[in-house]
Amino acid sequence: MTNPMTTHGSGAGIELAHEIAAEEVETMLVPRQHLLDLDDLSVADITDLLDSAEGMLEIASRDNHKTPALRGKTIITMFFENSTRTRVSFEQAGKILGADVINVTASASSVSKGESLLNTVKTLQAMSIDALVVRHPHSGAPYFITNHTDASVVNAGDGTHAHPTQSLLDLFTVRNHVGDLVGKKVAIVGDVLYSRVARSDIIAFQKMGAEVVVSCPNTLLPDEWQWDSTLGSETGFAGLRLAANVDEAVDSADVVMALRIQQERQDSGHLPSLREYSDRWGINSKRMELANDGALLMHPGPMNEGVEIASDVAHGFQSVVEEQVRNGVAVRMAVLYTLCAPGKSARIGGGDASNGEETKS
Repeated sequence: MTNPMTTHGSGAGIELAHEIAAEEVETMLVPRQHLLDLDDLSVADITDLLDSAEGMLEIASRDNHKTPALRGKTIITMFFENSTRTRVSFEQAGKILGADVINVTASASSVSKGESLLNTVKTLQAMSIDALVVRHPHSGAPYFITNHTDASVVNAGDGTHAHPTQSLLDLFTVRNHVGDLVGKKVAIVGDVLYSRVARSDIIAFQKMGAEVVVSCPNTLLPDEWQWDSTLGSETGFAGLRLAANVDEAVDSADVVMALRIQQERQDSGHLPSLREYSDRWGINSKRMELANDGALLMHPGPMNEGVEIASDVAHGFQSVVEEQVRNGVAVRMAVLYTLCAPGKSARIGGGDASNGEETKS
């Protein structure tokens, strides 16, 4: 799916609002309307966001971390799927920046009465909101929403398609430890078929020059991918290497990403048992010994400890899982500021993932 997110102007950036001193966030970001995916972001675009997140992390770490940078802006988080980390971090990010943040869940909205996604969005649009952060079980729903609102839309996870802010925070976390990602080996292990994080992380790490190796059970591999091969451009993941053996994937890796088994998205029959999955594919201390010294262990959360990741490594010295959560606030601050800050109101881009057809929530 092509991301309609487009840039406006050069990468030189623009001035921050006067409430945030220039030295706090050194890299200025170009105006954008939406963040839907990472497909068409350049290395410079991603680097700008990560550099901005460095300043945002410093702001979020202060004892008094409130700033009026987005004072007067209204951000709505609209989640049609359960979430803890993503929803709370977007809420915290918006509030630190001084925005009014309103949380909407499907179970507590008119969606539970049968209201369509289209009518829900039109209702919110009538309230003059500035940004809509949306998570939806249907791939493409955020793209559909962009056709029916003037607000900025941030994809907080759509079906099995994409989760761009998770991938940005993963990049940010790794960069803070290893610096330049060019030539680094990133092993992604687990439920690739249903994981929107896997798809976005593959795109993100490849764009930044890392070698990405994927390993998972046969039943959790996309049909068009072939084992023990390097994917071509026709797949959309040119250069991605597949390894049928998890030990081969982890061997000499600088980063090991264990993916959650997404039982809520799977039909029966994908796995013989969770115990067998853990034995054959779970990331444990023995497998981490195959990785490079100092390799990072990551997980997008929530973790199924004892299944895709052993408890001792999940909370061990190589784990940066909690750091990922902390960095998620800074990265989402950078995203919201980029979209909503005063003086950044040029509206460009758009997108249509539904060919004009109404998506039912």
